[in-house]
Amino acid sequence: MSERKVLNKYIPPDFDPSLIPRRRIPKNSQQVVRLMAPFSMRCNTCGEYIYKGKKFNARKETVEGEDYYGIKIFRFYIKCTLCSAEITFKTDPKNTDYIAEHGISRNFEPWRDEKAVEEDRIAKLEEEENNPMKALENRTTDSKREMDILDALQDIRSRNARHERIGTALADEDGGLERIVRLKGAEEEEEEDEEMRQKRLEEEEDEKLVREVFSKIPAPSTAGPSRSTPEAGPSSEPTITVKRKAGALPDQDDLPRSTASSAAVASKAVEPPPKRKKTELAASLGIKIKKKPVKSLV
Repeated sequence: MSERKVLNKYIPPDFDPSLIPRRRIPKNSQQVVRLMAPFSMRCNTCGEYIYKGKKFNARKETVEGEDYYGIKIFRFYIKCTLCSAEITFKTDPKNTDYIAEHGISRNFEPWRDEKAVEEDRIAKLEEEENNPMKALENRTTDSKREMDILDALQDIRSRNARHERIGTALADEDGGLERIVRLKGAEEEEEEDEEMRQKRLEEEEDEKLVREVFSKIPAPSTAGPSRSTPEAGPSSEPTITVKRKAGALPDQDDLPRSTASSAAVASKAVEPPPKRKKTELAASLGIKIKKKPVKSLV
């Protein structure tokens, strides 16, 4: 398999380049080139808009009899994308741009605006040279326009300064508001601390009242002093829970004096509630169940 890109080519010894016939090309021949639309345009036939940068397969030729200081001018032929009408435009080296020649109209030509402005300025200068009163009017108009511009500039500066002062004042107000918010937060925290303190005091008073109302005292005994054992602690002594009004301590006379009464009170406090007897459902409905006789194995 031969190489795709050959670097050395074989030339026979009897090769004579002068014998090769030259290709004759006419002067106004056209070449097919690939280009992009140099400006946004509109087709005069169908009104289709062609944006700048759209790619075309165009035919290129040299314009005969036209040049700009020896620079050749080229003409390009393209077709409309909608109606296939022929469109031509050529180069303009004088303005470094292109000129719409046939079948299209440009959407915007910046060099035309510049040219119009330059023509107006030249006409104005010529008119002032021939008419002194017109020159005075033009100078008065120009000075008035400059004064209006200066007044507008001064208004803009004063407006900006006023906005800056307002922004500074608002910043100061924001700082004052922040301080007020911090003070309010501190006051709210103090109020919350006071509420928590008040709530804690109320809870302590409630606990004290409960202790006063429900208190346990040692039960009296008539059997004499009991023997204390080292294993038994102070909690092993029998106690009685006494319910009384708050703020009044119990007297010894109010306590039960007999041992039997104290034992009864203790038994009532310790004795569980009586159990309810189970009732059979069959007996309650009046159904008698016959028992089967048991057969003896003997």
